[in-house]
Amino acid sequence: MNPVIGLDVSKGESHAHAFLDRGVPHGKIFRFNHDLEGLSSFLHYVRAVESAAGMRPCIVMEATGHYHSPVVQFLDEHQYLYIVINPLISYEAKKTNLRRVKTDAADAYQLGALFYKEEFEPIKKRGQHLMNLRYLTRQHESLTGMYVQAKLQFQAILDQVFPEYHGVFGDLYSKVSLRFLALHPTSKGVLEMSEKEITTEIQRLTGRGRSVSWCLERAQILAAAARRNPFKETAFPSHLISMQLLIKLLLQHQDHLADLNKSIETLAEELLEYDLIQSIPGIGTKIAATILAEIGEIDRFDHAKKLVAFAGVDPSVFASGKFVATQNRITKHGSRRLRTALYQAVRCGIRSNRNKKLRAYYDKKRAEGKLFKVAVIACVNKLIHWIFAILTSKEAFRLE
Repeated sequence: MNPVIGLDVSKGESHAHAFLDRGVPHGKIFRFNHDLEGLSSFLHYVRAVESAAGMRPCIVMEATGHYHSPVVQFLDEHQYLYIVINPLISYEAKKTNLRRVKTDAADAYQLGALFYKEEFEPIKKRGQHLMNLRYLTRQHESLTGMYVQAKLQFQAILDQVFPEYHGVFGDLYSKVSLRFLALHPTSKGVLEMSEKEITTEIQRLTGRGRSVSWCLERAQILAAAARRNPFKETAFPSHLISMQLLIKLLLQHQDHLADLNKSIETLAEELLEYDLIQSIPGIGTKIAATILAEIGEIDRFDHAKKLVAFAGVDPSVFASGKFVATQNRITKHGSRRLRTALYQAVRCGIRSNRNKKLRAYYDKKRAEGKLFKVAVIACVNKLIHWIFAILTSKEAFRLE
């Protein structure tokens, strides 16, 4: 007997279909909710299958973002093996059927049957530590996106109220810059203040972080910018309301991102691989944490090429008859976040010749006539092989 339960997961509920062995379905479709009562009933269902088969079944489900999290955590608690597969695999398998049927019950049956056609590795529990790191790095990415959008909206408003304010404090989004603008959003308000009053205000906002001469210099630059500004007062008071709201939002995002960075670094520092990954020039703390979080346990991959495919940078293949395509794009079927982190690491490594080994490989590809993006992707592929070697051997990267 080789029992398996196919599990079609959706928001708040799942449908299960059991097989005792290949071609031997067991019972009817079982539906349960993702609450305590529903998960408890699912446990009784799994134990009934276990009793009928004489051994514990494996559970197969598709990756569904976060919808399958309650089920996965429940299975971990009761020590059942489970497989989370890429939806593309099950989608391609469904296309082989002559009949096109799309129901939750049919999907659960298909997942169970697929278990006997493919060689899947049961997922080992990655541990709460790695999962927490993954959630934090993804939350950081999401919050960074919202922060960028808020900055774009803020700039659009500022250009209509106080365009000359750009460059007064160097960093437009520094805390002192945003807090001063919240108090004095128009050039008219600045012009009504004396140079000494402006200097005192900047000193108060910076605390002891800046010298008096720096504050005086900023006050002089700010006064000159106010005199050049084309708008003394805005014609739309709504702009001032929007600016106040956006400034509060930007400051909140900055605080949240700072807290997330600290939490990510604290979690990542407990991993031996964290320092090993950073031994590769071009990989900093944030990129290293993202790479480790997205890869998970390296023993899921028995070859570097599988990690390349997981990152989605393996080349697609197209051939028909005597025709073989010579220009193939990468598949992009793997982890987008991992792929982005690796791309950033390569760009950092080849910039200013920080990673001499990687830069030499990049120059070689460019000398062969490869386009910039093609050469960078080749470097990403090379970087993945280095990372795989580091994580499997537990040895730091060596330039020579």
